Amino acid sequence: MFLVFTLLKESFGFALSALKDNKTRTLLSLLGVTIGIMTIIGVFSAVDTLRNNLEESVRKIGSRTLYVEKWPWDGGPDFPWWKYINRPEPKYGDFEAVRDRMTTAEAVAYSIYISNATAKYKSNSASNITVAAGTQEILKIRNLDIVEGRYFTDQESRSGGNGVILGATIAEGLFPRENPIGNYISLLGRKLQVIGVLKKEGAGMLIDVSNDDVAYIPFSMARNIVNYENYSPSISIEVKGRYSLEEAESELIGIMRSSRRLPPQREEDFSVNKTTLITAQLDQMFGIINLAGFCIGIFSILVGGFGIANIMFVSVKERTNLIGIQKALGAKQFFILSQFLIESILLCLIGGGIGLLFVFGLAALVNVAAGVAVVVSIKMVVLTTALSTLIGLIAGIVPAINAARLDPVEAIRSK
Repeated sequence: MFLVFTLLKESFGFALSALKDNKTRTLLSLLGVTIGIMTIIGVFSAVDTLRNNLEESVRKIGSRTLYVEKWPWDGGPDFPWWKYINRPEPKYGDFEAVRDRMTTAEAVAYSIYISNATAKYKSNSASNITVAAGTQEILKIRNLDIVEGRYFTDQESRSGGNGVILGATIAEGLFPRENPIGNYISLLGRKLQVIGVLKKEGAGMLIDVSNDDVAYIPFSMARNIVNYENYSPSISIEVKGRYSLEEAESELIGIMRSSRRLPPQREEDFSVNKTTLITAQLDQMFGIINLAGFCIGIFSILVGGFGIANIMFVSVKERTNLIGIQKALGAKQFFILSQFLIESILLCLIGGGIGLLFVFGLAALVNVAAGVAVVVSIKMVVLTTALSTLIGLIAGIVPAINAARLDPVEAIRSK
């Protein structure tokens, strides 16, 4: 065992010396592997980052939340819109029925969203904002994080008080140098008092679920300003932890059918949406993207592997005389074989390491420049290291075997 270790140590020294003596060739060999590893890790990191951001957007909607709406979320190129166009919108009476009768619900809220609104304060204005008008329970369902001020009281929600809670971007635009709490703004033709400011979230990648450009008001106030049925109302149901989404959905459908007095033979005239519809589509999409990324990465790696194999054949040719001398002095085939295998593996590992450094550097640059946290999976780093070693073995095995089998007399004469 000690002898094997000593031979490997000497082989490592010879391989390292060969790499140092041929710096240009080593650099060119590294370049192919570096690009290959950088490509495969970069593609998978980009996919993981995209997936992470999309799933974060889904989590904001609520992984244990059901939504009763007119339109289903599972659209597509063959979406039968004509089946849903004449459906009625969820009414406030439907919300009351669900709120009062549903036993599997932790919280039930009714909400509408009024887009393209403009808020004004003195000479400052914030345009293209969304006004979210919801019942009291929207706080819990949307996980609103209020960093300044407070939320609506039960009395304010029921009576339609003139309070408003601003998203971070709206508050920054209207009150660049003032504390917004207690001041009055103009919104939807009303004078509203700012009672709270939400934490800054940043934009979501899947759909616009960020609260930064949203102003929250009580639903009771909004229904006195607009016809709420024209703004795609939604009933949101947060399911209790001890119940499954399927149990809650079954109960919800029964309550909604009863509220709308639908006979058993009639199809539902409402949709129960949940984030699993989105995640199922995401899983299908990312399965295809991962396969495409894997193919791109493998082709890049193969190009680098062929380049190293070619270099190793040249290296064997150049060092034929030296191999002959070593064998004449008693060097075993294992010693010669290990020299070239270690050299090939070292090339791949160093190239892979440089590729990883490039990926981490680009990830840090994107994070600083665009504020996007790039996900570099540790699993992919380990896989890439193993892949680099495997490529080194494959690329170097044939040249190494050829070198180990050389006849010492013929090898010495070759120069």
